[in-house]
Amino acid sequence: MAKKIVIIGAVALGPKVACRLRRLDPEAQITLIDRDDLISYGGCGIPYYVGGDVNDLEDLYKTTSHALRDETFFREIKGVEVMTCVEAAIDRKNNQVLIRDLNNGKTRLLDYDKLVLATGSRAIRPPFPGANLPGVLTVSNLHDAEQLKRMMTQGKIGTAVVIGGGAIGLEISEALTDLWGIETTLIEMEDQVLPTLLGKCIARTVATELQRNGVKLMLAQRVKKISAGEQAEGLEVHTTSTTLQTDVVILAAGVAPNTDLAAQAGIALGRSGGILVDRRLRTNDPDIYAGGDCIELRNLVSGENTLMALGSLANRQGRVIATNLSGGSSHFTGTVGTFCVKVFDLGVCKAGLTYRQAKETGYDPVYSVVAQPDHAHFYPNAEFIYVSLVADRKSRKILGIEAAGKHGDGVKARVDTVAVMLKNGLDVDEVCCLETGYAPPFASAMDVVNNAGNSLDNILAGMNRPIDAADFLVEFSRQSCRVLDIRGEREASPFMEKFGSRWLNVPQKELRTRYREIPVDEPLFIICDTGARSYEAQVFLNTRGITDTLHIQGGYAMIKVTDPEF
Repeated sequence: MAKKIVIIGAVALGPKVACRLRRLDPEAQITLIDRDDLISYGGCGIPYYVGGDVNDLEDLYKTTSHALRDETFFREIKGVEVMTCVEAAIDRKNNQVLIRDLNNGKTRLLDYDKLVLATGSRAIRPPFPGANLPGVLTVSNLHDAEQLKRMMTQGKIGTAVVIGGGAIGLEISEALTDLWGIETTLIEMEDQVLPTLLGKCIARTVATELQRNGVKLMLAQRVKKISAGEQAEGLEVHTTSTTLQTDVVILAAGVAPNTDLAAQAGIALGRSGGILVDRRLRTNDPDIYAGGDCIELRNLVSGENTLMALGSLANRQGRVIATNLSGGSSHFTGTVGTFCVKVFDLGVCKAGLTYRQAKETGYDPVYSVVAQPDHAHFYPNAEFIYVSLVADRKSRKILGIEAAGKHGDGVKARVDTVAVMLKNGLDVDEVCCLETGYAPPFASAMDVVNNAGNSLDNILAGMNRPIDAADFLVEFSRQSCRVLDIRGEREASPFMEKFGSRWLNVPQKELRTRYREIPVDEPLFIICDTGARSYEAQVFLNTRGITDTLHIQGGYAMIKVTDPEF
């Protein structure tokens, strides 16, 4: 007898389960249901539709051969029955799903042998007053995207406030600013953008890119309320420091797993609010599987459960579930949290834990920051890539990597290289000797990832005593400390004029003959272009008894993208 499979949720995971299962089990009765009338679309493409990179909304739910992924497509091409605009309730005792049509209220029962929960996530509406006012939007589905784009094309939006500095907040800020020229303010309650995804150094690089392209940043600010403004269609956003007038507010304060249906059916949830599943992606009910944004996953670096709302993970999990539904044996062991985002001309990528996350998990973390051309320095069109590598001080285990640079494909390649090894564990020495492809148009002979490992190795050995650019800028503004600039006089002179005696210039080529000019009784920050020469200077000065020094990781290249006004 043919298996009866019911799948609740039809955006990413659900269609993947249905289509693979059909290939594995041609006789199965597969029913795919969803509350919405639009299904099987690329939700991660929404900001690019809003921003104009994707011209037609339908492109987000077409196949590569331009077929529209609608009910007819799934029925005629995939042999999958689809029911849209319906809501469900689960009767686990009788292995049934009660379906109610949202258009006419009619109900029916679906029997199932196996049930798949692919209910995804929903945009969080913060609890402050005014979050539900007209003109306060989210961009969590295609209807939201279409509404926002229609308002822009009709000329109704001249100013916008985006609340939330996560990936969606950054992508929407770019979409509003880049093509439409909308005056956009981004508000984030933490003191950096992407606070759960990046450490402070790479995050400051991203913040600089946003500001360079006209996005106004308000960090460490909380929204107290939103109210109707004096203008007929305007809004006022009241923060802890000011009040902003705006035409529209975009809520990008994160997402929460859609688990109400599961909870009502007695399916076990975890501490993060997601559905608990085993490695076969089964819930506590052996007849019910779950995957995608609504489940908790094991972080393979920290060992803790986490939420990770990514379409890429959902598709991989869909394949695992389909294999198991058809009688096979497949496992999804967890995630190392690999993530990437485009912010204007900057590609940003991360895998593993940030420094703060590592500390909160119980590690004793240490990190390096390296700035280096992504191609051979002599090859045309090389751009700086900024890499931060995090390790545990005692075990030397690599815990995470972050990178940013203008050639996003190259940034992603570096992080992916380390990410695939995080699952099984690697240490600093392995990164130092990591074998990567080399040709001048693509990389340096000693790749930036190798050098991030080399720098971290020297830090752990006590040879390299660093300070990152963000911390240096704070310390330099607080104290009357001095900087030793080992660049040439031309590069150093503007800073000598600006900071006077606090900025000492001894070019590297003169250091061995002029080191006696360097004060030995006060702390020094050493700076060069990228940090390599300042580290060498620190090692040399140690041999001459000048030991109270910190060299600036990433050098002036890192300072320039951390604080362009310095």
